[in-house]
Amino acid sequence: MKNSDIRILLVDDEPDILEIVGYNLKNEGYKIYTAKNGIEAVEKAKKHIPHLIILDIMMPEMDGIEACEKIRATKGLENVLITFFTARNEDYSQMAGFDVGADDYITKPIKPKVLISKIKALLRRVDDVSPDDSEKINIGEFIIDREEYVIIKNGEKMSLPRKEFELFALLASKPGKVFKRDDILNLVWGSEVVVGGRTIDVHIRKLREKLGDDHFKTIKGVGYKFVIDED
Repeated sequence: MKNSDIRILLVDDEPDILEIVGYNLKNEGYKIYTAKNGIEAVEKAKKHIPHLIILDIMMPEMDGIEACEKIRATKGLENVLITFFTARNEDYSQMAGFDVGADDYITKPIKPKVLISKIKALLRRVDDVSPDDSEKINIGEFIIDREEYVIIKNGEKMSLPRKEFELFALLASKPGKVFKRDDILNLVWGSEVVVGGRTIDVHIRKLREKLGDDHFKTIKGVGYKFVIDED
């Protein structure tokens, strides 16, 4: 996909941020939309269906966390890439953002080169679907539908945020195999995207809540594995 075909929604209550970041993204050829608060962000997301949304956390009227929740709950926007701007405590922002379905975060003050690098790494996933990835894969009680980006459990269709889906698909691709934490980060988030070590833990917790705790095993000091039946 060409940069000119990619739609990015930039949301921040600081005009300078919208201007500077918008300028850098437009120079890369992306189509940019802007919003000044969470309410406007939700409205514009529904209207333009962006490929990527960059959300500030601290905003008036509706903050980024609530806006992310509403966007993720909107039909057609479940799998839009979402990354947060944050100047708050890094650990808190990551945890809160990942809990509501964020894919990544960008810390203020913003460095244009780092911003562009992260965005390119995130958007690379828009085109990262191979012919084999479009098939439905049956694993125990689950069906992984890569084409629709949904999980079917015992006949019930479940739409997961993009990162949760990709993490589940990776672990379930080889039941019983222990995936090391570094390998998971590289395969799911990409080597160019810098995220905290607790990122995986947050996403695993969400998968356990939605798909069943017994299927996800923690191997202390190593990583995680997916199991169909209890060991």
